[in-house]
Amino acid sequence: MIVCLDSGNTRIKWGVHDGERWLAQGAVDHAGSGELAALPTTWPQPDKVLLANVAGNDVATRIREQLADWQSVFREVKAEAKRGGVTNRYQNPGQLGVDRWCALIGARSLTRMACIVVMAGTATTIDTLDADGNFLGGLILPGSPLMRRALARDTAGLPLAAGQYAEYPRCTDDAIVSGAIEAQAGAIERAFRRLADRRTQCLISGGDAQVLADCLSIPHALIPNLPLEGLKVLGCDD
Repeated sequence: MIVCLDSGNTRIKWGVHDGERWLAQGAVDHAGSGELAALPTTWPQPDKVLLANVAGNDVATRIREQLADWQSVFREVKAEAKRGGVTNRYQNPGQLGVDRWCALIGARSLTRMACIVVMAGTATTIDTLDADGNFLGGLILPGSPLMRRALARDTAGLPLAAGQYAEYPRCTDDAIVSGAIEAQAGAIERAFRRLADRRTQCLISGGDAQVLADCLSIPHALIPNLPLEGLKVLGCDD
């Protein structure tokens, strides 16, 4: 049994996998991360506990403390030059965000086609994986809520918008919300077309995945949690 933990900017996603299927998955925000302490009382000792963490050392330490009973099988994952069928072409492979790295490995486990791998959360990442498993590079954008907060904070007359997406917005709140979504959808579609492979797929994961997917004009598939899929692959390959 493998326990996978994806600690992002806002939430910690977790999953328990028995080598063949997911037995359970869940998510907690960082403020409520103490709920992770219940995992050792709910599940038997796993063979491995894998953590992908982008939320800083303090969060990693807190997670380790909450899973103290599993310390002997606990490992924090880092990006590498090659693993899980993916070759990391970053200038410094170790500097690639581990959540992006795990998402790429998760995508590779789901398809052997070239693909655009999108993680839509606090930030939106748009990464390109060719059919041979080479990670060619990627983009990082503020997520839609960050874009809306930036406009509210750094302009004199724009609100923290709570509008609705529209193709032709007719009020300021809708214009801001729609602009933030369109900016990200446009970046995804540009990355998709840049790959110029007629068999390219677009895989989207993260808290805002559905919002972006609804606005895309390219073929795409929603995947519940790509980093967990990648962690599972790493756990099974060890």
